[in-house]
Amino acid sequence: MFNIALFGAGRIGQVHAVNIAGHKETCLYSVIDPNQANAEALAQKYQAKIQSIEEAMADPHVHAVLIASATDTHADLIELAARHNKMIFCEKPVHLDLERVRQCLAAVKEYQVPLFVGFNRRYDPQFRRLKNLFNAGTVGKAESLLITSRDPSPPPAEYVRVSGGMFRDMTIHDFDMARFIIGEEPCAIYAQGSNLVDPAIGQAGDIDTAFIVLKFPSGAMATITNSRRSGYGYDQRLELHGEKGLLTAGNIKENSVEFWGEDGCVAAKPEYFFLQRYREAYIAEWNHFVDVMAGRAVPETCGTDGEQALYLADKALESLHSGKEIKL
Repeated sequence: MFNIALFGAGRIGQVHAVNIAGHKETCLYSVIDPNQANAEALAQKYQAKIQSIEEAMADPHVHAVLIASATDTHADLIELAARHNKMIFCEKPVHLDLERVRQCLAAVKEYQVPLFVGFNRRYDPQFRRLKNLFNAGTVGKAESLLITSRDPSPPPAEYVRVSGGMFRDMTIHDFDMARFIIGEEPCAIYAQGSNLVDPAIGQAGDIDTAFIVLKFPSGAMATITNSRRSGYGYDQRLELHGEKGLLTAGNIKENSVEFWGEDGCVAAKPEYFFLQRYREAYIAEWNHFVDVMAGRAVPETCGTDGEQALYLADKALESLHSGKEIKL
């Protein structure tokens, strides 16, 4: 049984707590959060300890840490965990500053501990099946990839100001998916964006609508379309076109019932939020991390993936501001 120290008792920490407690090989050993009420509520629910950062890191009974705390704490906690020889699961991103990410990854390499970065969409069963079919040669050589990612509603402007912006906060998942699906590192990027959804987001210095084009060494191209607003639910789709055909992964709907009548078809909307849409993905990535801890696997999504996704976000921002394609 692996004892897990959970850093962060907020919304995403609570998702991970369910999966830690639900796995036969892991135990939610302790909770660490500066919000005492949140920490106490979660610890009481799972009969876990409440610890400080120092206590958790020094505790020999803690085998691994799951970092789901505020973004600006991730790199420091990763380095601390590495020094204390803890296995590490960290929510994306490692940090919002690329140089800080590289410093952090150097520490992980020095202490030779496993680091898994939680790009959960790689573990969505629909997207994983598409990737596996592509790897099996179903559509032959990849030619174009379309990634659609639209949130149901925009975040508060206060969040936008500290999030690192749309590309580092939201599109970073799509940059990782493009690399994952195509299986190559992009060689060029071009981005355009607008503020159409909420004027407060523009006043905070960000965009809420974007198109990004990535080009790969093979000649394949990926187009990412993002919006902070979707009036019909959480819109998450992939379309991979190859020399032999097309692979698509559509939205997960609230239910699969359709009513057909003389006026046409009425069907359910997509799941409304990421916690519902990616529930199975969060479970699957935790199962994978347990395999990592048990020595049955190595991290499929590591610190380098976090670094590369942030690098692409930075270069997309450079393209947005310059209006030019950026060579990578």
